[in-house]
This record gives sequence, structure tokens and C-alpha cells, in this order.
Amino acid sequence: MSMPAVKTDAAPTTLPVASAPVVTMTPKRAPQSEKYIKMAKEAAVRVVPPLIVVALLLVVWELICRRAGSALPPPSRVFSDTKELIFDPFFDNGGIDKGLFWHLSASLQRVAYGYSLAAIAGIALGTLVGQSVWAMRGLDPLFQVLRTIPPLAWLPLSLAAFRDGQPSAIFVIFITSIWPIIINTAVGIRNIPQDYRNVAAVVQLNPLEFFAKIMIPAAAPYIFTGLRIGIGLSWLAIVAAEMLIGGVGIGFFIWDAWNSSHISEIILALFYVGIIGFVLDRLIAGLAKIVTRGTAES
Repeated sequence: MSMPAVKTDAAPTTLPVASAPVVTMTPKRAPQSEKYIKMAKEAAVRVVPPLIVVALLLVVWELICRRAGSALPPPSRVFSDTKELIFDPFFDNGGIDKGLFWHLSASLQRVAYGYSLAAIAGIALGTLVGQSVWAMRGLDPLFQVLRTIPPLAWLPLSLAAFRDGQPSAIFVIFITSIWPIIINTAVGIRNIPQDYRNVAAVVQLNPLEFFAKIMIPAAAPYIFTGLRIGIGLSWLAIVAAEMLIGGVGIGFFIWDAWNSSHISEIILALFYVGIIGFVLDRLIAGLAKIVTRGTAES
């Protein structure tokens, strides 16, 4: 006897399938050697072209000045005449008989004093002129007239007022470098977006908070542009002023070398003046990049 077939509607059971493990691929790090090679290439792009230009200029200078009757010495003679000053810049025999380090140090100290005073006063006056319409109308014409006076034209007046070379030189640096700081700060303050001022009014910032949190950060690129121009003018002014006030300083060293007919020493001093001026400009530019987070021009 056969059993009847039983029909069921149940779906067939399926066994669970284990999911495949997910493998994450970590990016492959470049070897340290490749990193250093890249840095070396970037440095070479910046350094090699100036070195090539300088080498070509030295070759041309050597060829031109080696001819008979040349008024200027060639680079080879400059080095032979000044190698003692180059390799021993720290000697001090008393008086003005000092190495180039002491002359440059004295000049940099004067620049530091005068430029610091100009930066403080310039930013304060520039803020006043930029923020107040009445101050701009009253002071801006005066600033535009005074800034056209050459630096050395202030020296006789400062000597008459201070009766000493040191404060007179500092005053010449101050009065020379303050004008670009004032003008650029005023332009930066006037160009603060109105939205910033509206936000300050909404949160009810007092004048001191508005100056520290709104004015200075917003105008910082303009301020540092003025500071960079000012440091260059300061270094130019001190070299010129020291030729007249005497004493220890790179300007007086150049003038004394001229009176002694030591042309090679003058050329060496000018080389140091140019290098230090470049370094001072780079320092202010680097500080500007840090403070303004890269918004200031380098």
C-alpha cells in the first residue's frame, strides 16, 4: 500500500553565507630618500640661478677690472686686501680700530632703537588717521610733506637738538622709517570691511577690544608692508648718517676707508651692508607670514 504524496508550501532553507573580510589598503609612504631628494630639488631651484648670476657678474667684474688703468680692484684683489677683515671680524684695538662685527653691531643697535620707536608710533598714528576722518584731513597733508624730506636733511637739525651723535642717528632712523608705516597702516584701517565693523557693533566691543580683535588682524597685511619698507629705509638712513656723525658704525667705516683710499674695504663693507639689509627684510617678511597666516605678500 503506497502513501499519498504530501505537498508543502514551505520555502527551502538556505544556509547563511559568511561575508568576505574587508581589506583596507593603506597608502604607501614615500621613502625618506625621495623626500630628501624633493627638498634638495626645491632648494636647488631657488639657490642655483642666483649663484649662476653672481658667478657671471664676478667673472665680468674680474675681466674688466684687471685691465691696466682700472679705478676699481677686481674681486681677487678685494679678497687678498681684506682677508684679515673677513677671517677676523672680532678684533678690538680700542677706539675706532675695530673689526667689522663691532661696526655692524653698533649700526644694528641704532637701527633697532629707531625702528622700534617708528613702528610703535607709526602704527598708532596710522590707526588714528585711518579711523578718524578729521585726523586724516588734518594730519595726512602734513605727513605727505614731511615724508619727502631726505633723511640726511634731518641730521643737522637733530644734532642741534640733541647735541650728540647717538640720539641724532636714532632720530634720523625714526623720522625716515615712520612714514611708510603710518601711510600703510592708515590704508589698511580704512579698508576694513564694513561687515567686521557691524559684527563689532553687535557684540558691543569696546574701543580697546575693537582695536585688538578687529583692526590689527584685518589691517595686518598692510601694516607689515609698511614695516618692510620701513626697515629698508632704516638701514639706508643709518649708513648715510654714520658717515657724518663718526664713531663706531658701518657708515663711518666706509667713510674712513674712503679717506684712507682703501677701496677694497669699501667694497667688502658694501657687501655686508647688502647681505644684512636682505636678512632684515626676510625677517620682517617671515614674521608677517606667521602673523597674517600667509596673507601678506612675501
